[in-house]
Amino acid sequence: MKSTREYLWFNTDNRVELINITEKVKEVVDKSGVREGLVLVNPMHITASVFINDAESGLHEDYKEWLEELAPHEPTDQYRHNRGVEDNADAHLKRQIMGRDVTVAITEGELDFGPWEQIFYGEFDGQRDKRVLVKVIGD
Repeated sequence: MKSTREYLWFNTDNRVELINITEKVKEVVDKSGVREGLVLVNPMHITASVFINDAESGLHEDYKEWLEELAPHEPTDQYRHNRGVEDNADAHLKRQIMGRDVTVAITEGELDFGPWEQIFYGEFDGQRDKRVLVKVIGD
């Protein structure tokens, strides 16, 4: 069995961004040489998410608005977590809603997706360096 690990690095311009990383994940899978297996994609930060959905911009704006309604950033003093030096409690909650990671099957060397599925990095406390683990295993 083969195993490959690679990190994708992000430093977003905005506090909240949703970034399509499907092609970057495909590149790692291609380099791995794995034809049949799995790829795990995991943000290595507790205020970021990786999820699978449609690459439709309206949906992504809906996500941002919905998440802000569920866990608004301001006022920051509404959260106990923010009563110290932090101001990112909302980002922790948004990550919990959007999920931690995804695992995708690799079949005949390709990501085995359903119709319209893409992989996205969800950043909820951006503007600093963060990494995403891409771990490929298989034959």
